[in-house]
Amino acid sequence: MADLSHFLRPGTLQLGAPPPLSLYVHLPWCLRKCPYCDFNSHEMKAGELPEQRYLDALLADLEAALPLVWGRGVHSIFIGGGTPSLFSPAGIARLLSDIRARLKLAPDCEITLEANPGTFERDRFRAFRDAGVTRLSIGVQSFDDDKLHALGRVHDRAQAIAAVEEAQRAFDTFNIDLMYALPGQDLAGLEADLGEAIALMPPHLSVYHLTLEPNTYFAKFPPQVPDEDLAYTMLDRITELTGLAGYGRYEVSAYAKPGHRCWHNLNYWQFGDYLGIGAGAHGKLSFPHRVVRQVKLREPRLYMEKALQGQALAQEEEVPRAQLPFEFMLNALRLREGFALKDFQDRTGLPLSAIADALQQAQARGLIERTLTQVTPTERGFDFLSDLQSLFLPSD
Repeated sequence: MADLSHFLRPGTLQLGAPPPLSLYVHLPWCLRKCPYCDFNSHEMKAGELPEQRYLDALLADLEAALPLVWGRGVHSIFIGGGTPSLFSPAGIARLLSDIRARLKLAPDCEITLEANPGTFERDRFRAFRDAGVTRLSIGVQSFDDDKLHALGRVHDRAQAIAAVEEAQRAFDTFNIDLMYALPGQDLAGLEADLGEAIALMPPHLSVYHLTLEPNTYFAKFPPQVPDEDLAYTMLDRITELTGLAGYGRYEVSAYAKPGHRCWHNLNYWQFGDYLGIGAGAHGKLSFPHRVVRQVKLREPRLYMEKALQGQALAQEEEVPRAQLPFEFMLNALRLREGFALKDFQDRTGLPLSAIADALQQAQARGLIERTLTQVTPTERGFDFLSDLQSLFLPSD
């Protein structure tokens, strides 16, 4: 069990009331590791999925962490991976039942499950809904079979469309994940992909720039991808076409119909708290005088062994005071609406003087607009987000 007194000792920060709390659950297995993926995902060996043992480990992991969040309500749950839809609906029902028995979930708690069209079977999504999932996030990435092949995806266009249509029947809200700036993609290809997605009328779209992350197959063997200028043109077109279709761009990569923003991701971007359970899961928790980050053991077999002994934690560190402004801005400035200055104080425990100089520089460069209470990135700030965020890095 976690030692709560260790986190409640005096410190230099003065945080306000705890921010909203979410729960992230990591299910690490997938059918095949995609060449661009740097998440903690592991191919199933010979089709083996140790579902019940892993669920036992998740329960032990959660119980060990309970003292850190005792009495706090949970507003959202996100079950990510890997490919969580490889788990059976009965397994997901058991997981959510175990969670409900130990955490105080808000009556309207958003419960998202990531799903891969390659694991799609008719009525499976409806069974996930009956298990307690309220929102599906479908990893389509592209509707072009050639692009799907280049990305190493295990599904094709027809499976993607079937999965989305089934999600429409089973869920009131769901998300389609797309990627752009794909190997060999031109502007017409991007428009065709996005057009197919919009025609399926998902309430929420996430559209990510393909990045060649370190320690991936694509990093070792880089494919030919669109240059920076074409990628910017693609992003402008995405924003234009989604806007015409009634989607609001509320975050750098997120577009939603009214009433369908992803609450869980909003909580991340607003520097809320989240408890992470599962192999390689990350967490961020606030206490009166400190902000703490945690990482659980990455390798699934070792994680299960240690979690069942109450020892799932691989890493735990207090976020240094000097690093907090950058950590906050790395999230909050991704939001179209920006952030309230009061939230910066409440969620970092720092005075506004800690960011006064950086805000002044950002405003002088035309990267933000500000009032007495709010800071909002400008169009230029959104286009040059990394430059804006870097102004808040700690000075040596």
